[in-house]
Amino acid sequence: MSDFVLEMKNITKEFPGVKALDNVNLQVKKGTIHALVGENGAGKSTLMNVLSGIYPYGTYEGDIVYEGDVCKFAKITDSEEKGIVIIHQELALVPYMTIGENMFLGNEQGKAFAIDWDTTYAEADKYLKVVGLNESSRTLIKDIGVGKQQMVEIAKALAKNARLLILDEPTSSLNEEDSRALLDLLLRFKSEGMTCIIISHKLNEVSYVADEITVIRDGATIETIDNAGHDIDEDRIIRGMVGREIEDRFPKRPGVQIGDMAMEVKNWSVYHPLYQEKKVVDNVSFHVRKGEVVGISGLMGAGRTELAMSLFGKSYGTGITGTLELGGKPVTLRNERAAIKAGLAYVTEDRKGNGLILSNPIRVNTTLANLDGVTKNGVIDQDKEYAVADEYRQKLRTKCTGVEQNVGNLSGGNQQKVLLAKWMFADPDILILDEPTRGIDVGAKYEIYCIINDLVAQGKSVIMISSELPEVLGMSDRIYVMNEGCIVGEFQQEDASQEAIMSCILKSCND
Repeated sequence: MSDFVLEMKNITKEFPGVKALDNVNLQVKKGTIHALVGENGAGKSTLMNVLSGIYPYGTYEGDIVYEGDVCKFAKITDSEEKGIVIIHQELALVPYMTIGENMFLGNEQGKAFAIDWDTTYAEADKYLKVVGLNESSRTLIKDIGVGKQQMVEIAKALAKNARLLILDEPTSSLNEEDSRALLDLLLRFKSEGMTCIIISHKLNEVSYVADEITVIRDGATIETIDNAGHDIDEDRIIRGMVGREIEDRFPKRPGVQIGDMAMEVKNWSVYHPLYQEKKVVDNVSFHVRKGEVVGISGLMGAGRTELAMSLFGKSYGTGITGTLELGGKPVTLRNERAAIKAGLAYVTEDRKGNGLILSNPIRVNTTLANLDGVTKNGVIDQDKEYAVADEYRQKLRTKCTGVEQNVGNLSGGNQQKVLLAKWMFADPDILILDEPTRGIDVGAKYEIYCIINDLVAQGKSVIMISSELPEVLGMSDRIYVMNEGCIVGEFQQEDASQEAIMSCILKSCND
């Protein structure tokens, strides 16, 4: 009997004009955690979509052997019946339904046209207890945080009797504490005999949980690395992923002169748009100068995104008070259009939901924030639009078949580049980048860091919100720390460390 619970043999998958997988092989041992790593667009998610039946048998070449049987899945429910369950990076939960309803959506308890709600909620509570989530299954999804939603997805998978659990970037939206809790849960499942495949760009997490690591590059299997001692050198993984050495994760920013005040915020307060008695940003004051990268660190829910969006034309919140000065002059930005006109740009953390139109091509997305720049007599000049999009495609080295390719068909890193291009074309003076490298690989991160450095070299100002402390430390000239809607600390680059920031993050507004 084979040691492998799963073997994927010579898997080849093509899309129009692109060979996404080229003769890929993967072997996963029973009762282990196996990591898939590679740059965005390498083919990791495509391979897992083949395994789970999202891309059905007949749309790819090669064989899937699971528990000794050759599998020809026609749809995702076929793989789920075999105990193979995938949790995607974008959580598939309905906000205005309860936890229990979400967990058994499509897998309803009871008879046709007669759902047994008592059984539904009893079973849901049972699986919530297994994953260690102390919430009632009657709670609405919208009322719990992202970390708890990720645990609901895992409980949902367990309710389908998962024996092989696939997780695609499970910690990309989680803070460090929630991430570690999830990883420890996977280790517990492994000790109980479950097999897991995890896709992640966070190499420290891969090293922590994975027994073996398979590297995929450009749609091909490069190598499988033994990590039984959980002490693999991250640089060893990076070499396989990018095919070269990356000597410094954060490019140097030589000779940038920090100049005059670009933006100053004084006593800024914001209330929740629905729960108008809840203050989400509390009397915040900070500033950023020309040619400066200012980092904003903090846990999820600290108020960082709410602060950024409220500054960008009051696109979030109610009861906003305080003073915003640009270039030393007080301004009132009543909407997003006014913010853009004043020289602000906000690169959202949610590129798929709020940043890009996935069904439209790169050409259209690139010019969205500055249509005046490609308009003649009130009509969009498509030739000029094409030229602008192609210029930024080359400048940012976006991997695509051309600027007519739909953004939804790009990898996460290349979608992020299109989002940056959109705002760069608007030619802002101040860019607010909210989690600019979330869910993208180390190679694409480096390229985005280089773009940030180029922008401040031109005298632009960058405010970078990030949950990754190494990123904040590696890229920022100054760092503000937020908690509970307040600024609870400020560091110069030379005084900052992970320990100092973490101890500051745990402070409350009144400390």
